[in-house]
Amino acid sequence: MEKYLQENFEVASKNPSEEAQRRWRSAVGTLVKNRRRRFRHVPDLDERQENHAKRRSVQEKIRVALYVQQAAITFIGGAKKKEYQLTEDIIKAGFSINPEELASITSKHDLKALKMHGGVDGISKKVRSAFDRGVSATDLDTRQSIYGVNRYAEKPSRSFWSFVWDALQDTTLIILMVCALLSVVVGLASEGWPKGMYDGVGIILSILLVVMVTAASDYKQSLQFKELDNEKKNIFIHVTRDGGRQKISIYDLVVGDIVHLSIGDQVPADGLFIHGYSLLIDESSLSGESEPVYTSTDKPFILAGTKVQDGSAKMIVTAVGMRTEWGKLMSTLSEGGEDETPLQVKLNGVATIIGKIGLVFATLTFVVLMARFLIEKGTTVGLSKWYSADALTIVNYFATAVTIIVVAVPEGLPLAVTLSLAFAMKKLMNDKALVRHLAACETMGSAGTICTDKTGTLTTNHMVVDKIWIAELSKSVTGNNSIEDLNSSISSSAWSLLLQGIFENTSAEMVKGDDDKQTVLGTPTEIAIFEYGLSLQGYSDAEDMICTKVKVEPFNSVKKKMAVLVSLPGGTYRWFCKGASEIIVEMCDKVIDQDGDVIPLSDARRKDIMDTIYSFASDALRTLCLAFKDVDDFDENADSPSSGFTLIIIFGIKDPVRPGVKEAVQSCITAGIMVRMVTGDNINTAKAIAKECGILTDDGIAIEGPDFRNKSPEELRDLIPKIQVMARSLPLDKHMLVTNLRGMFQEVVAVTGDGTNDAPALHEADIGLAMGIAGTEVAKESADVIVLDDNFTTIINVARWGRAVYINIQKFVQFQLTVNIVALVINFVSACITGSAPLTAVQLLWVNMIMDTLGALALATEPPNDEMMKRPPVGRGESFITKVMWRNIIGQSIYQLVVLGVLMFGGEKLLNINGPDSKTIINTLIFNSFVFCQVFNEVNSREMEKLNIFRDIIGNWVFIGVITATVVFQVVIIEFLGTFASTVPLSWQHWLVSVGIGSISLIIAVILKCIPVKSGAAYASPNGYKKLASGPDDV
Repeated sequence: MEKYLQENFEVASKNPSEEAQRRWRSAVGTLVKNRRRRFRHVPDLDERQENHAKRRSVQEKIRVALYVQQAAITFIGGAKKKEYQLTEDIIKAGFSINPEELASITSKHDLKALKMHGGVDGISKKVRSAFDRGVSATDLDTRQSIYGVNRYAEKPSRSFWSFVWDALQDTTLIILMVCALLSVVVGLASEGWPKGMYDGVGIILSILLVVMVTAASDYKQSLQFKELDNEKKNIFIHVTRDGGRQKISIYDLVVGDIVHLSIGDQVPADGLFIHGYSLLIDESSLSGESEPVYTSTDKPFILAGTKVQDGSAKMIVTAVGMRTEWGKLMSTLSEGGEDETPLQVKLNGVATIIGKIGLVFATLTFVVLMARFLIEKGTTVGLSKWYSADALTIVNYFATAVTIIVVAVPEGLPLAVTLSLAFAMKKLMNDKALVRHLAACETMGSAGTICTDKTGTLTTNHMVVDKIWIAELSKSVTGNNSIEDLNSSISSSAWSLLLQGIFENTSAEMVKGDDDKQTVLGTPTEIAIFEYGLSLQGYSDAEDMICTKVKVEPFNSVKKKMAVLVSLPGGTYRWFCKGASEIIVEMCDKVIDQDGDVIPLSDARRKDIMDTIYSFASDALRTLCLAFKDVDDFDENADSPSSGFTLIIIFGIKDPVRPGVKEAVQSCITAGIMVRMVTGDNINTAKAIAKECGILTDDGIAIEGPDFRNKSPEELRDLIPKIQVMARSLPLDKHMLVTNLRGMFQEVVAVTGDGTNDAPALHEADIGLAMGIAGTEVAKESADVIVLDDNFTTIINVARWGRAVYINIQKFVQFQLTVNIVALVINFVSACITGSAPLTAVQLLWVNMIMDTLGALALATEPPNDEMMKRPPVGRGESFITKVMWRNIIGQSIYQLVVLGVLMFGGEKLLNINGPDSKTIINTLIFNSFVFCQVFNEVNSREMEKLNIFRDIIGNWVFIGVITATVVFQVVIIEFLGTFASTVPLSWQHWLVSVGIGSISLIIAVILKCIPVKSGAAYASPNGYKKLASGPDDV
């Protein structure tokens, strides 16, 4: 079986090939009871191709409109303009421009129309917005009614009744309904009213019950997925409103809003550039154009759906929702469906194999029953005489055979994966992890390596300047008198130079909040330095700080620095550069002294500076340097200088380790998951933090990015297993590490990232984890999971739930295969020997619901426990149905078949059941015992190896609810619905026998778990972790 599954039902967990996707679909073939339901969460590949073609076509039209058409219009000197009228509503609301005209200016890049309306400044007046204050919160509704809401048209959610209709598309259920109607017609003709309709009505009621329970379960799943989908699309952006900077949902954006854009942002609406620095826009998602576009006051048009590749800016919103090209594009495309997960595919394979076996058994059962019937009829009354009762018997035989197929084809297997993943994703959402792709939650349970960032993930990201070095003095700045002590030692000109560098060369800004309080916005590092600068403001001359920004180079994770050029009052210019300490010191050949004078940076001074940096880093402080260079002139197109700078200060910034991280790392090690820190920080800072977190051990290696990327493949093969810390790394280094771990060592790799340049590594990894707070929209879009609180402990929680999903599905498969085997064999053997099936169509439909929908609810939604993180991860290519599972399945099946066989052939004699209805009583007892065997085996399935099957059962209300509902309804069927279910009420002694037979399976499970099973598992543990003990000794 495993070989067949690997050949036909194996797909990659991420970006599976279309060939593999089509292969398993072809292998499933036509043996599917309900294609609409089974493949609801599987993408239609043909529809997906149509969507891609449609998208390319629309992108080409947009590209032509943006570039070719605009160039043609410019060349011929313009074209006839469409006339736009101001309606009464627009005028009454106080606006001076038609929504369609405003939208067309941006979408068509119409510079002529823009100038006609007074440029960007004129547009802002016509939409009643101000660059410094934005719009007023009081007129948001008016703006939305006139200019539209920032949403595009989507398909309405499916109703509950559509899921009922889907459930009714089951071929076998349709056949059973036809059989039931035939049974009613023939029954009424032969047995009269009302007795003749009991069998048929019983089947119809059972089908309706199955359909309603199935539809309810599917509908609830759809609501969970819809809620998660809305969360994925809900992007938050920074705007200026009522004179203050606010963070709002993309859906609340209105025309006239002043939006703040920075690297990695997705542009939320069409707009016009107000001011900014080095703004580079990637329009490939909208127009298909791969070359990024520089945006400035000369080319002010910014389109929704594009991404900020570099720089920062403010823009005014001119069109939202369906008035943008992005909105129109998205509304024309239907959801292509998310790629199927490896478990879904594998269980489709298992369902196909079992379905084929079930089809053979069902056919044989029908053939045997018919043969015996015909032989018996031929020897008694002859084959020439037929009665309505004969027709009823044949219909019942056929219904039984079809019902065997209903039970035998486990449609619930692949759907149980979806149910389990939906449940896990909902719980993870509550635990601050947004799963963007279904397969990620499943794959995370197999992760053997986590490559994590340091800042904000392992640390709190609440930074503060702890130490500084300035003018050859090193000082702690956390004490009350530290600033006064420094002020007495350092001249005011040095302080002025420092403050000028802090406040000019920063991406942080002071804004007024809703409560009129001043707050600092920006990255944690920038905030720490900015707030330190604010504390020094009283020690310098404000007049010395007067200057104007001319050029800005935003921070870049490759260059690891940011720079700004300012003009000074005397007509000269000054570059300020801030960044990684080693890089900035390398650019410097001078330093300021205590008097504020510039002195040469001698070798001795350089050594002292590097020793200071090393000392700060060893204290787990992040180190940054600030330097300046005066120039007489500058080249607009050239980058900032790379030498000749004067060093001003070294900052030592404290970023404490998050509470609980050390314990989380330890739990990873226990679980066989290796944690590697990949950071852009100084290697000494990284090592100090890594040791504090428990990541760096005595036999581990800390390496710098430049050293790593220069190693040969042979050297990497020996080096990578030992690497625990990589410092001063570029995003390219992270990508290289991930690629080698996956390719060279077959590891399942999870990687964290927050920057735009982390996107390739996030895409390459088996599981990409983007940071929800510090992460850019580009990083989030490339990720599989968004860690909403940026906390490493949350990542471990995702791994726990991933393991829970995998193990829960194994439990469900073990349970369902046991029911399949017993139901198939007992009906087939009985048909061959006695000429009748002990389990009727109605009874088998009830059993099918127990093992399918209810079984999935009970077993596939078990929450994770601590024991799951005490075993190694499952490696690539490992058998899903393990030897332990086969041991349990075969053992329980043999017990149930023996007991039910004894009841079938010797039950009347053993239990002293006599009388005309003895056969009905014994069949009822067999049915009741069979159901209770499944109830107790469901409890057994909670633990496949451990003896304690009741661990945490009280806390699992879903499981308890399903078991209770099953038992209660079974009592109702036996005691009150006998006319429909072909049962009779049982005495209390027979109830005890049924429950007793079922409960013995608990003892059988204990005996089975004591049988040692050699596991051929190839666990993914190349990190030196031994497989932990398993079995009865681990109770």
